[in-house]
Amino acid sequence: MKTKYAKIAPESSKPRVNVVTLGCSKNVHDSEVLMGQLKGNQMEVVHEASNIQANDIVVINTCGFIDNAKQESIDTILQYSELKEQGKVNRVIVTGCLSERYKPELQAEISNVDAFFGTNDLPELLSTIGANYKHELLGERLLTTPSHFAYFKIAEGCNRPCSFCAIPIMRGKHVSKSIDDLVKEAKFLAANGTKELILIAQDLTYYGLDIYGKRNLSDLLRHLSDVDGIEWIRLQYAYPSGFPMDILDAMNERASICNYLDMPLQHISDNMLRSMRRGTTKQKQIDLVNQIRDKVPDIALRTTLICGYPGETEQDYNEMLEWVEETRFDRLGCFTYSHEEKTHAHSLADDVPDEVKEQRVEAIMEVQQGISYDINQTKVGKTYKVLVDRVDGDYFIGRTEYDSPEVDNEVVLDAKVNYARVGDFVQVQVDRAEDFDLYGTIIK
Repeated sequence: MKTKYAKIAPESSKPRVNVVTLGCSKNVHDSEVLMGQLKGNQMEVVHEASNIQANDIVVINTCGFIDNAKQESIDTILQYSELKEQGKVNRVIVTGCLSERYKPELQAEISNVDAFFGTNDLPELLSTIGANYKHELLGERLLTTPSHFAYFKIAEGCNRPCSFCAIPIMRGKHVSKSIDDLVKEAKFLAANGTKELILIAQDLTYYGLDIYGKRNLSDLLRHLSDVDGIEWIRLQYAYPSGFPMDILDAMNERASICNYLDMPLQHISDNMLRSMRRGTTKQKQIDLVNQIRDKVPDIALRTTLICGYPGETEQDYNEMLEWVEETRFDRLGCFTYSHEEKTHAHSLADDVPDEVKEQRVEAIMEVQQGISYDINQTKVGKTYKVLVDRVDGDYFIGRTEYDSPEVDNEVVLDAKVNYARVGDFVQVQVDRAEDFDLYGTIIK
């Protein structure tokens, strides 16, 4: 659990809302919107405060995606419920994906939570706290990330039929935000110091089909790149089936669109892709990766894979392992399959033992570690534009355009010989490299 109970503060005259966020970047975005609404209602709001107050209203934004995330959310609810029983907080409200998916079960099992809300119940949640939903606050939110970058949600929900995924159950069908609204939101963020937009959605590449009748991500990218103050635009969660190649044209045209693409491919075996209902094949995925790299030779490709999906044989797994070795992704994450209720795959036997799932993940990540090391060695002696994210002891920590925060490589700068400010862009010469980190010097 993220929150640390450092001390119990004396009760103040007005209730304070303490928002606790669990899960992915979409939840981070949703918490920030909630906090912006509360501030617009003249309410005191904090994020994951360490000084718990007796009249706090605690809002827990939960994750319900896979088993580990669900357990973390349940543990967090129970911990704050216990604080309420002890009189150390006033009210506990639960929202987000876990609450959307398991509201009846949670109400039955944890009776002292004051209210449960789903992923699309923001107006009702605000009303319960004594606030009004303000439509005029379009795009206004309180960032929980450093102010120089922001997760930028362009759509909600998903229309894909992936067999293993419960997102449509929790988030509903795909709904795109309009380009006009997104540009207004980007301008608000830029005016408040945001330099990097990290575009997120359950499926970025489906953007626009519901409201414009076509995949319109490339048009959105061009409009966002015209916003003064936005220097980097990053793409996360692109879906491979029906991938709109024109977004690569926009990437080549506009320097502010990072040469970076996060595209979860999940597997490469045709048997697995078919059972996963991914709408693609091994050869189509191989061809797509090659086409992307041909069109943007300098691109950093990130993908995500699943090990231990029902029916995954040694042959299926070895096929994926060999493909990872051959493809040499710049960035890669790998996870064990989680057997989720109400998904299509839940009807299949979860027949790969947990220890085998873990072994397969570890082997793939060991291969990826070597690939990352080799790629990083080619960067030694070169100069890169780096965004400084934070200070960590005697070091500045930053990222190149080829890296997303929290999940990718970092650039380490010795603060004793380099001077920068958090949120600055600096030119860095790479002096040495390790598996997942670059070490460099700021070029004056």
